[in-house]
Amino acid sequence: MSKDEKDKTQIIDKDLDLSNAGRGVWLVKVPKYIAQKWEKAPTNMDVGKLRINKTPGQKAQVSLSLTPAVLALDPDEKIPTEHVLDVSQVTKQTLGVFSHMAPSDGKENSTTPAAQPDNEKLYMEGRIVQKLECRPIADNCYMKLKLESIRKASEPQRRVQPIDKIVQNFKPVKDHAHNIEYRERKKAEGKKARDDKNAVMDMLFHAFEKHQYYNIKDLVKITNQPISYLKEILKDVCDYNMKNPHKNMWELKKEYRHYKTEEKKEEEHKSGSSDSE
Repeated sequence: MSKDEKDKTQIIDKDLDLSNAGRGVWLVKVPKYIAQKWEKAPTNMDVGKLRINKTPGQKAQVSLSLTPAVLALDPDEKIPTEHVLDVSQVTKQTLGVFSHMAPSDGKENSTTPAAQPDNEKLYMEGRIVQKLECRPIADNCYMKLKLESIRKASEPQRRVQPIDKIVQNFKPVKDHAHNIEYRERKKAEGKKARDDKNAVMDMLFHAFEKHQYYNIKDLVKITNQPISYLKEILKDVCDYNMKNPHKNMWELKKEYRHYKTEEKKEEEHKSGSSDSE
């Protein structure tokens, strides 16, 4: 057995006063606005009057009226005063009301007596025999209260509000570091100036002597020309491949090519070998 289980066993095994175990009590569910009023009320204040009308052969009629003293706790808040209690029997459950009393303070109701200190005495105040649900009479006061609760529930949690002073906890960044770094790098490289068209064509022809295909980024680096200006020249002397295996690559037009194809190389190799014989 773990330490926690031992502690729980010690608390559960405390003495429990069962002198009122045979007493029947009611479990009443009240609206939230009544519970809030009762929480504000002093301990010696009458909070309501309960009326029970019994008719032979019929279920008892139970009603609750709030006292003027409770309503005066918050005069600006108008709440219904007359309520009807729907009664239902407790048949398939065993429910009880417990309380505890510490040596230093008086008796207090508690739903979890096992969580109280060991030196407290526990009492069973009674067994729940009936459940009652308190509901207000649908008068004008209740309808206004319900309308106000619906209005508050429909209000958005967040609202856009104008401000008339500077908020110090957050300010947007005027310029991000990566943007500043990019501009400084472009400034250090200098603006690309357009060279003479013939000079650019010479650079292109010299590059295509090394490789047959280039993409536009490589040609920009080789010629150091603005990309729009370079494309104008490329359209005059090159073809743009739209299909694989050299898709999106530039190649010299046929009239500017001076490299030999593989077939011609093989033919020249064969003719050279026959002449040597």
